[in-house]
Amino acid sequence: MDGPSSFYRKERVARETVGKISSYLLSRQTETQSPIDIQREAQKDYFSNLEQSLNQGLKAFAGDFYIVVITKKERLMQNVLRNYFAVRETCPTPDWDQTVWFARRVDQSIDYLWTIPAKDVCEHLKLNALYVVDAEKQLLNFVLKFEDGSLLKEAKKRNGEKFDSILIES
Repeated sequence: MDGPSSFYRKERVARETVGKISSYLLSRQTETQSPIDIQREAQKDYFSNLEQSLNQGLKAFAGDFYIVVITKKERLMQNVLRNYFAVRETCPTPDWDQTVWFARRVDQSIDYLWTIPAKDVCEHLKLNALYVVDAEKQLLNFVLKFEDGSLLKEAKKRNGEKFDSILIES
């Protein structure tokens, strides 16, 4: 009985789940990874998803728009990070685990606006600000602008809001 259904069963059994791979990697891991190393690992298929989001936004909106990327750790598997891409017409309120891109319809290009890493990464960067390598200085700058409210002011300006308008919390 070597028909298509037995092939499917063999193929299905050979596949490993994310949970199984995660558990295996955790059991083999002897040294701890820094939050920044974990963040970098999440970026593997990032740009192909960004391009898909650009195309989705071009179909959905008549004008310019924003692409928001939310990066989340899986609750039960702390070594697994996932990026969630969304398109929207308004600039989002800055928040942890967020990267924001501005997409221009006229030339179908995107501009990188900011990245705010996870809360623990922000704390790590602030505590080690004097030792941050050149490659992470821009990220530290975003973290400091997030903390002092500069990014919130920029988001409000992009949305045509007044600087003293209230922030609605849900």
